[in-house]
Amino acid sequence: MDRITGVQLFIRIVETGSFSKASADLGVTQPTATKHVAAVEARLGARLLNRNTRGVSATEIGALYYEKCKTIQRELEEADNLASLLQSKVGGQLRVSSSVSFGRRVLTPLVLEFMRRHPDITIDLSFDDRYVNLVEQGVDVALRMGRLADSSLGARYLGVNPWVLVASPAYLAAHGAPALPADLARHRCLVYSSVQGDDRWQFAGPSGDASGGASASGKALPESVRVQGPLRSNNLSAVLDAARAGMGLAILPWYVAHDAVATGSVVALLADHALPVQEMHAVFPSPKLIPSKVSSFIGFLQERFTPQWWQAPR
Repeated sequence: MDRITGVQLFIRIVETGSFSKASADLGVTQPTATKHVAAVEARLGARLLNRNTRGVSATEIGALYYEKCKTIQRELEEADNLASLLQSKVGGQLRVSSSVSFGRRVLTPLVLEFMRRHPDITIDLSFDDRYVNLVEQGVDVALRMGRLADSSLGARYLGVNPWVLVASPAYLAAHGAPALPADLARHRCLVYSSVQGDDRWQFAGPSGDASGGASASGKALPESVRVQGPLRSNNLSAVLDAARAGMGLAILPWYVAHDAVATGSVVALLADHALPVQEMHAVFPSPKLIPSKVSSFIGFLQERFTPQWWQAPR
């Protein structure tokens, strides 16, 4: 039996005056309780309890030992209460990780809003397009795009991240607009080199039908088009800037392209041919015993990521 349980057991024996009552209270057998007290007395070299037909009482040394044990018990209860309070309180430091573009454009204003709602919390916000090991780097919550690999991490679904094909009016005036995905092979295309297959872009057909045909089961097949052009970049802002400058066509997340489409500096194309969407998840180190600051932040994000979240002003 561990010494903490032993302290609790000794306290209950003194308070109830009975081995049987104390052992029942702590869910152990009476012989186990008797052996434990005998072991403690042997270790201390002193008798702690008087045993007689009327019950059990503390010796002089036992009474002093009882008072010290009560102090230990109170300290343990205070420690447990503190841990429970910290677990339930939306406060302390919250470490959040995200990709660079999504973090700057979308996550930062949400984090600031969350901080205004919970003034006792501090945020350590980091942006990195590389994979971040949450446990090794002490991250509480990371925002990730795409399907999640099986792991021991906890995860909550937030929504989807849709993409759009765009070009500037100047480019379209000079080169024309593509009518079908296959037309992209003759256009100048600006490649975001981190996702979406790099220089191979995939589209679904009109109204979800496959432009490239159908499978034996009748389900639509995506159409894959290899593209090329004057610019490749792993930075979404750079790709958008090049599209605005008339350098070519680009596929971008809607949250990156939305404002430019709204102002007319680029035009959305091939609306009937959907690009793949990415799932968005909040991931955290463990699915068990989630701190309140983590669950509250994730719940806040789930409220904000509505079906058309990328249209929200930023």
